[in-house]
Amino acid sequence: MPDLSSTPPAEPRSHPRPQAQPAPPSLVLRPEEITPFDRGTGVVTLPFVGRWNCEHNRVTTGMTTFPVGTAIPLHSHNVEETVLVFSGEATAVIDQDEFHLVAGQATWVPAGVPHYFANRGSVPMTIYWVYGGRDVTRTITATGETFEHLSPADRGATSSDRPAT
Repeated sequence: MPDLSSTPPAEPRSHPRPQAQPAPPSLVLRPEEITPFDRGTGVVTLPFVGRWNCEHNRVTTGMTTFPVGTAIPLHSHNVEETVLVFSGEATAVIDQDEFHLVAGQATWVPAGVPHYFANRGSVPMTIYWVYGGRDVTRTITATGETFEHLSPADRGATSSDRPAT
């Protein structure tokens, strides 16, 4: 073992000063700096990464908070999606199967598969979602209507335990 008693102390390592943003195209996302997107009935989305703020993204991400007893209607997307229950309790319906999820549990839904998430708990539920694409659409199962994700038409949150199918 080498004798370290005569080794001079290491120079203190200097850390760069915190910056508002890293060098492009990277981003640091702070919820307090993001304009919330109102989905209706108190459901609110914070869009993180997408076409709106990054020209190089291959995924689209964000968080959505659902008050008690709210949901997004049964729908599908043109790209795959994974959803992490960040806080609260969710009912997830994927195709014909229903699952009860708690914070820390996640799903993966292939493109084109109908699904929805509803708050089944007694406190607000927040999900973190990631879409496998830049150009995301939502198709409402009941009507067949397709529109761009987070466009003005994408405000169909419901206030029922089981959204319209």
